[in-house]
Amino acid sequence: MLKGRTAIVTGSGRGIGKAIALKLASMGANVVINDIPSSEDADKTCEEVKAMGVGSAVIKGDVRNIEDVKTLVNTTVKEFGSIDIFVNNAGVTRDGLMLRMSEEDWDLVMDINLKGAFNCIKTVARPMMKQRKGSIINIASIVGVMGNAGQANYSASKAGLIGLTKTTAKEFASRGIRCNAVAPGFIRSAMTDVLSDEVKQQYFDAIPLGKFGETDDIANVVAFLASDMSNYVTGQVINIDGGLVM
Repeated sequence: MLKGRTAIVTGSGRGIGKAIALKLASMGANVVINDIPSSEDADKTCEEVKAMGVGSAVIKGDVRNIEDVKTLVNTTVKEFGSIDIFVNNAGVTRDGLMLRMSEEDWDLVMDINLKGAFNCIKTVARPMMKQRKGSIINIASIVGVMGNAGQANYSASKAGLIGLTKTTAKEFASRGIRCNAVAPGFIRSAMTDVLSDEVKQQYFDAIPLGKFGETDDIANVVAFLASDMSNYVTGQVINIDGGLVM
């Protein structure tokens, strides 16, 4: 379904990003693994992708740094010939009540989650415009839709990403580039494992389907948005949350 196409997934050393990378590879796409320079997981993910019989490479860098992003995009085009799919997954949390939140924690989350996605979209749009096709998928969050106490920085960054998604879709639709977002709910991952049992139970009680999501649940929807099955879908935000937000 994605044979011969090339995808870049930021923050794909582990967690949701890794699940997305492996899913796209299983559908035949070449997948470039991107993570921060200190990541020890990126190479492992790359080997797992290659084991599926598709091309892969690790290109590390910081999405906050536009030069790193240019290197990521230019190297991918040089090695694989095109970029058909770009997944903005890189993100961090620095939770805390607003009155106690430091300026440093606010800036860090906004810079990686929102500025990083802007850097990537702005850079990858150029080769996609030349191709007159491409699918950009942003990993937002339901807290960007509903807000969440103790996550002013994270919810603001994800709400901003949703706005960026819609603007990107409008600006580049005429060039054949689609841009959509997925908004995960409570997904089992390293990011949610650190939460207290009390907080987990509160989320669980509010989910109509009565279960937490898995990283594959996100990867499956990303795969749909990356494929021709979603050719007429752009500017949309798909909640993947078991019905938590309706």
